[in-house]
Amino acid sequence: MESLQITVNGKVQGVWFRKYTQEKANKLNLKGYVTNKGDGTVFIEVTGEKKELDIFIHWLQDKGSPLSKVKEVKIAKLNTKKEFSSFEIKK
Repeated sequence: MESLQITVNGKVQGVWFRKYTQEKANKLNLKGYVTNKGDGTVFIEVTGEKKELDIFIHWLQDKGSPLSKVKEVKIAKLNTKKEFSSFEIKK
């Protein structure tokens, strides 16, 4: 299990990005949350198996929501693993 903090830049707010991210995370059995930030980015904290996290990151970089335009995905690996019971959208 790994825990990551991910910041997604681009046209990622107002395009259902958080909802699609939650759906993808649930399909991959990932836990954590996604939230919009005041600077126009989307922030994700996620925990899961490396293989599923790699698929998730690839999806974030290449697809996202149908109307999004992802410019950059920044990833930071956490040394301590976070415990989440589900993948939520935070307001």
